Amino acid sequence: MTMTSRGPRMGRARLLVLGTLFAAAMIASGAALSACGGSPLDGTAGRLIGWSVSSIDPSAFTITVTFEDGRAGGTSAVNTYGGPYEAGDDGSLTIGAISATEMAGPEPAMQAEATYFDLLQQVRAYRLDDGQLTLLDGSGNELLIFAKTQI
Repeated sequence: MTMTSRGPRMGRARLLVLGTLFAAAMIASGAALSACGGSPLDGTAGRLIGWSVSSIDPSAFTITVTFEDGRAGGTSAVNTYGGPYEAGDDGSLTIGAISATEMAGPEPAMQAEATYFDLLQQVRAYRLDDGQLTLLDGSGNELLIFAKTQI
């Protein structure tokens, strides 16, 4: 009788251990799947080298972008900025509300920054090729061209 009463307790302990291991394995596999299912732009960074506005040369300013963990951000000539984004495997791209520091700078840099933010809000798609990241509007027109850089 002692064996019989001990057996179920050992069985419950084993089930508890196995259940805990199973739960840990499911959590780990879920984390691995979410890491694999990240945005196609995650880990992409660049420095602005061209844009659709011909009156200002963007290469005269430090304007950068980095896409990581669902956030886009960088330097915008004077300030730093950031905001959420969503990119699809089909080349679609939506950039959410951008927040930025509010430092003042020389007028040409402030104009370049305002222009950059205006163009950034018009972005609806992206293209990656030949070491460049190009951000496009809804009609496929090039808005912003970045030389890819290392993060």
